Amino acid sequence: MLMFNEACFEVFNIEGLDNRMIGVREKIQPVFQSIDEKVVEELEPLLGEKLPIHIAQHRRRTTNAPDFTWSAMGGNKRGYKKFPHFQLGITPEYVVIWLSFIDNPQNEVLMAQTCLDHLEWFESLPNDFVVNTDHTKNNYHALEKEQVIKDLTRWRDVKKGEFQIGRVIQKNRFNTESTDVLFAEILQTYLSLIPIYQACFQLCN
Repeated sequence: MLMFNEACFEVFNIEGLDNRMIGVREKIQPVFQSIDEKVVEELEPLLGEKLPIHIAQHRRRTTNAPDFTWSAMGGNKRGYKKFPHFQLGITPEYVVIWLSFIDNPQNEVLMAQTCLDHLEWFESLPNDFVVNTDHTKNNYHALEKEQVIKDLTRWRDVKKGEFQIGRVIQKNRFNTESTDVLFAEILQTYLSLIPIYQACFQLCN
């Protein structure tokens, strides 16, 4: 299995949209495919459903080179943003492992309220989990009860509200830790989020 390495992070130093996208396709996307295939292999039997893999192609970009690229597992073959989905992404400084609710998924008000009604889901998560409320900025913060209530309420009440929860792995760890250790942490992150994913996914149907 492939894993992120220094060359993946260095892609973001490449100048120009076209040249950086060549780097993304050659260095990063094969890693997404490799990790995602293994994650899906582990999660699908537990979920009893297919998790299509979607790798961002950034086709709408015409000038600015991406400073964040990602893959998603979930939704259907046509897309993933209408549904809760598992996301794996990379920035110049870290890798993100999210359960994502972005771009106004179906029944998001009901999903947000359901999460507010079940705060125990969040209280049982590992204490190094973090939350992000805008997928375009990746400004994550610690998972704390009062803040989560505010984040979930904003997601419910604000049209552009979003919610992502999971872990961040800083890039230096990809230089010092083994592929097996890093993958185990990525997988464990997704496994911890299955109860929230399943409860919300049911509300999309």
